[in-house]
Amino acid sequence: MNALQPRSNSAPHMYRYDAFDAQFVRERVKQFRSQVERRLDGSLTETEFKPLRLMNGLYLQLHAYMLRVAIPYGTLSAVQLRQLAFIADRFDKGYGHFTTRQNIQYNWPKLKDVPDILDALADVEMHAIQTSGNCIRNVTADHFAGVADDEIEDPRPTAELLRQWSSAHPEFSFLPRKFKIAVSGAEHDRAAIKVHDIGLRIVKNDIGEIGYEVILGGGLGRTPMIGHVVREFLPKNDILPYCEAIMRVYNSFGRRDNKYKARVKILVHETGLEQIRAMVEAEFNSLDKASIAHDPKELERIAAQFANPVYDRFAAKFNDLQTQMDADPEFHLFANTNIASHKAQGYSIITVSLKPIGGSPGDASAAQMRVLSDVADQYSHSELRISHEQNIILPHVRTSDLYSVWQALKAAGLATANAGLITDIIACPGMDYCSLATARSIPIAQAIAKRFESAAEQHDIGKLGIKISGCINACGHHHIGAIGILGLEKSGIESYQITIGGDPTLTTAIGERLGPGFAADDVPDAIAKIVDVYKSTRTDGEAFMETYRRIGTSPFKEALYAAH
Repeated sequence: MNALQPRSNSAPHMYRYDAFDAQFVRERVKQFRSQVERRLDGSLTETEFKPLRLMNGLYLQLHAYMLRVAIPYGTLSAVQLRQLAFIADRFDKGYGHFTTRQNIQYNWPKLKDVPDILDALADVEMHAIQTSGNCIRNVTADHFAGVADDEIEDPRPTAELLRQWSSAHPEFSFLPRKFKIAVSGAEHDRAAIKVHDIGLRIVKNDIGEIGYEVILGGGLGRTPMIGHVVREFLPKNDILPYCEAIMRVYNSFGRRDNKYKARVKILVHETGLEQIRAMVEAEFNSLDKASIAHDPKELERIAAQFANPVYDRFAAKFNDLQTQMDADPEFHLFANTNIASHKAQGYSIITVSLKPIGGSPGDASAAQMRVLSDVADQYSHSELRISHEQNIILPHVRTSDLYSVWQALKAAGLATANAGLITDIIACPGMDYCSLATARSIPIAQAIAKRFESAAEQHDIGKLGIKISGCINACGHHHIGAIGILGLEKSGIESYQITIGGDPTLTTAIGERLGPGFAADDVPDAIAKIVDVYKSTRTDGEAFMETYRRIGTSPFKEALYAAH
């Protein structure tokens, strides 16, 4: 079978392109094919070509072009993942890199092949539009959306509505800077909504109506800021007009004279929350809301496409999980870390870690993608998710099938039992790939993981998120890591600053810098000293962040710098 003509379409419980979507994407591919041809024959200079390629997700990195492919709100079908594997084999070096924006990046495509890649993506209802440039980027969401047991409402229909509204929006294609939106529908935030330009949290008001808490002005990068609530409760029908109002205020008043101060977080900070809120509300009230608001029937149509599969109501009857865990210690470790509770009785959610010891965080080979596609077809209703932690989720697994799934994952090198532990490290590509980076990230992550490769030690330490960025743009989210690591260049030498106490959840916090940076070779020892302080001062059952909040930064600083 030709991989360019997939054997089936998307899973029935995820958004499907309509005729407009399909035509829109195909026309963009055709346009870009012509633009690439003109670049290759010299009719377009690189300067002229740059804005055209960026509108199609194509970057020029240190060694080659890089193509960033959108995975809206992190939801993938098995067919789509198989196609991503095909693209990795045919047009790249046999792997892809999953990012903190729930996207996938190909690091080695040839320019002449990019239109063919985009056509292959269109065959499975995918694209690379608005994955770069000063526009509204890929809308992200909770990777447990639709299946989490703490969920108020599936956030993906809202995210899809926003995707449709923002795609090629004529007013918002050339914003002061890029703009990122995240949506969460659960009691616990797994989408880091408070560090996005707009964070939307689905909530219920006092009379049981479902709407949105709207958070504005979060972001990381050179100036990390936590977003502010601008609306405690926004009725569902007002979501597009209200976002339109925010975007108009930002587009009108956001700074364009200094790209480092052009994000909406700076506008909120410099203008003041109350004045920004008043400006947004005034703009919102001046709009012809009826012309912008979505048709309720359209949202119903979208939501229907996210209806969960029909679950086996007898699934729990066959569950012998505890017996399997007792019989196989290795599976026991996996079950304790990588399996989460599901809202349907007899089902579980599996996190497939893309953080093997010594591996590159977020990378998956084409062979592994095909295995995951097959596992999803057999055990997860043909659906997968990408998390902003750079892992892959199997959202619909019968608890009675967990052991079989684990065996299949283990055979493919995908059963690392470290989800949420010290070796489940988020890391940007760093100076190995990125033209903006000032230091390496991947080797630092690999060295730390090797230092803590003992499964027993990892589980003794417990939940502890390490996040690494290779420059101040913070693509590795280091500011909100329980331990954050920022690589910088100092007099031609890589230096790594360490922060502590970052938190990406609803209790969002920006980590505090502990002191001067460390040489690359000294980073694993520094992390070990921080862990030793935690282990020597924790109380029974106390997690790392709980200990940090109780004892503060001083003991950790003393451990790192007392001998200096």
